[in-house]
Amino acid sequence: MHETAFMMALVGVLGIGAQWLAWRTQLPAIALMLAAGFLVGPVFGLIDPHRDLGTLLEPLIGIAVAVILFEGGLNLKLEELHRSDGAVQRLVVLGVPIGWVFGSIACYYIAGLVLPVAILFAGILVVTGPTVVLPLLRQTQVSPRPRAILKWEAIVNDPIGALCAVVAYEWLRQSQTGGTYFNNLLVLITASAFACVLGYAAARAIAFAFPRGWIPEFLKSPVLLVAVIATFVGAEFVYQETGLLTVTVMGMSLANMRLSSARDFMRFKENVTVLLVSGLFIILSASLDLETLARFEWRFVGFVLALVLIVRPATVLISLIGTKMPWRERLFVGLVAPRGIVAVAISGLFALRLDDIGYSDGGTLVALSFAVVAGTILVYGFGARPAARLLGVAQGQRQGLLVVGSPPWMLTLASALKQYDVPVLVADSSWQRLSAARAIGVETYHGEILAEATEDYLDIAQFQALISATDNEAYNALVCSEFAPEIGRDSVYQIGDSEDGDPRRLPPDLRGRALFSSGVGVEELNRRYAQGWRLRVVEPDEPGGTVDLEHAAAAGDPLLIMGKGGRLRFFTHASRPKPAADEAVVIHAPPQAGVGVAEEPTTGAVP
Repeated sequence: MHETAFMMALVGVLGIGAQWLAWRTQLPAIALMLAAGFLVGPVFGLIDPHRDLGTLLEPLIGIAVAVILFEGGLNLKLEELHRSDGAVQRLVVLGVPIGWVFGSIACYYIAGLVLPVAILFAGILVVTGPTVVLPLLRQTQVSPRPRAILKWEAIVNDPIGALCAVVAYEWLRQSQTGGTYFNNLLVLITASAFACVLGYAAARAIAFAFPRGWIPEFLKSPVLLVAVIATFVGAEFVYQETGLLTVTVMGMSLANMRLSSARDFMRFKENVTVLLVSGLFIILSASLDLETLARFEWRFVGFVLALVLIVRPATVLISLIGTKMPWRERLFVGLVAPRGIVAVAISGLFALRLDDIGYSDGGTLVALSFAVVAGTILVYGFGARPAARLLGVAQGQRQGLLVVGSPPWMLTLASALKQYDVPVLVADSSWQRLSAARAIGVETYHGEILAEATEDYLDIAQFQALISATDNEAYNALVCSEFAPEIGRDSVYQIGDSEDGDPRRLPPDLRGRALFSSGVGVEELNRRYAQGWRLRVVEPDEPGGTVDLEHAAAAGDPLLIMGKGGRLRFFTHASRPKPAADEAVVIHAPPQAGVGVAEEPTTGAVP
């Protein structure tokens, strides 16, 4: 009892601790979890999942993998296959079978797996996975098209790779019964049909109950989790080895039903899945033993290199023949395919089951899966950025500023930043209100920024900061809350803050950071504009000098510092950055202030 409780507590601390450390250091979380599990398992022997969990290990891993695959299915919207000029469709329809065949050849001839297990493992390896691809793309900063292709390929292939592995395993299991080819195929088709029908029925039940208020809000996430587990166990009870396919179909069905309660699923994903991914990876890496590690061979290194240098590039280049993508972008997509938690989790699950059907390669499969994950993370983690620069698809650091709303004072900021070569995009749902921005040559986006279709037209990853500057404080807060996960909580700002003593004001944790060191609200900004206040740029008196911040603050209300390379640092009610050499300070100043004035929009300005 005490050993099991200690193991569960340590797994939780290490898993979430690794996630937090990855956030702080920008290192791959999966690499930190791999190191943590390896240290507390085979190295120091603090935990041994086989000893501490016993017969519970396999069902716990099975349930965790089921939930993770359900989450992957929730990411799979059929409409996403129409993105990126057909490249994503080709990488799914053509790339998956091509990669499966090439991967099977590499597993058999280079890794030394027996052919049936090689086919199963190659099916797992078609997965790249958003949990490793998205952080890598954030660090690499590639141009929009290859980034979109890699992102959606990872999301779409996440459950498809699992389906490939399930189909391959079920075929192996049926083959061991001694049935004919036709009987095995018939059983496989029947099992797949049963899983699809059960998964769709479970999704339809959820979709029917949630919008009708049959489930209270506080129970929706727990009910969803229990429904996934119950569906998985029920499918396994009725038809063995169909549970993983069932929950994947369940997630895919829910993702494409356009439910108004879809945000409830997002909360489920963000909380439960992070815990399961963290814990499962620690458990799997801790379950390695010296005997398993002794199976590591140098040919595994050759296998990883073959995946990186031959299998993946050949798969992508063949799949994208005939598309309009430049060859440089195709080659870069072919050079990026890190494997993550899904590959390890599914490998760990099937490794436990291979012995039951007469194959002894289970331990080798686990060691090989960790070698693939560690190797691809190292290769792509250190090689993706140089490859992007070499091929000319690197975008550089985030440069742009996204402004939601178009008040006149904000347009003067857009004009000033434009003069300093900082890209600015002004978004508004009114074509008329955007006329002033268009008149001064500022890029605009006409549409509702919170609409789901926005991500089809705007590449949010290009912006280093967001300012929501409408006259509606609650709307500003909603915009900041929506884009904080992608841009960063510390990089979304808003105006419209109520007075500190107002009991009706929004709580700070629901808002973006309040612009200006004074935290001034929209009403005061409008009053200032009517009195002639304008945004003014204060530059150093001489090259290499720094702006006297105290003097600038005495002349007006500091807004931001424009640094080298277009870096922007904003003043808020809680933050007061200091300018470095050659950095300019933008302040909001009255007419009598003796500092330079930013270019004023002169055409079509609106109040």
